[in-house]
Amino acid sequence: MWTAATCAHQRREGPRFASDLADAGWAVIARLLPAPARAGRPSAWPLREIVSAICYVLQPNGG
Repeated sequence: MWTAATCAHQRREGPRFASDLADAGWAVIARLLPAPARAGRPSAWPLREIVSAICYVLQPNGG
């Protein structure tokens, strides 16, 4: 069961992988992406995580 202690221990702060976007890179890319829709179900994942996952898979060393 997740407790406050285990949640704090598993929290991920900062980049997890070398392919994760830095704040400066995300600032450039975020302007090019569409704004979240007002109607419908909210996204289950932040758009930045999705873009980072795509970068991880596309990196030359494989993902």
